[in-house]
This record gives sequence, structure tokens and C-alpha cells, in this order.
Amino acid sequence: MCAHNPPCPTAEAPDREAARLRSHRPEQGWSLLCNGVLLFEDTGELLPNGGVVAPRRALNMARVAG
Repeated sequence: MCAHNPPCPTAEAPDREAARLRSHRPEQGWSLLCNGVLLFEDTGELLPNGGVVAPRRALNMARVAG
């Protein structure tokens, strides 16, 4: 999928978030990386194979509740 030199990390690599941005939609809270990973602003990820990586950052519940 990646045509960069050196190539971006694959979606299965531990450093997959280091891939270059293909599309960025901050108003919607997501970015698509060169390796096909959909990265959400809460640090959750949707992998190209349909796998899910849970967010590593807790939501601020006071802000969500209020």
C-alpha cells in the first residue's frame, strides 16, 4: 500500500502509528494513515483487517457528562 521510501510501518507493526497521513479529518476526530490504519483522536485504532485497538487514553468523564 505504501509507496514511500523508506516504506511506512505496516498495519501489523508495533510502530504502525508512525506511518504518514493520507487523510486527516480533525472535525470528525480521525485520520487515515498510509498503511490503512484509521486512527481516532481518543487513540483508538481500526486496522485494515477489521481489528480494533482500544484507546490508550481515558476520556475526561467530567467533560463528557457535563
